Amino acid sequence: MDSILVTPKDKSQSATVKKILRALDVPFRETDSPYNPEFVEKIRQSEKEIEEGKVTRIGTEEELAEFLGLKK
Repeated sequence: MDSILVTPKDKSQSATVKKILRALDVPFRETDSPYNPEFVEKIRQSEKEIEEGKVTRIGTEEELAEFLGLKK
């Protein structure tokens, strides 16, 4: 049997997913996230920035040293 983790964006989506699962007679259980909500928000913000191309790409050790402000 497979397990599927579903992460609704809000209470409305959560309620809809639960209704669908009940209608399909699919057993499910609810759990609280083990992660700090502020931490999760930071991760989501970082993912958004990646999608927008707001990243720094480092290809060599010299570029890494320059980025970190280290002398090599």
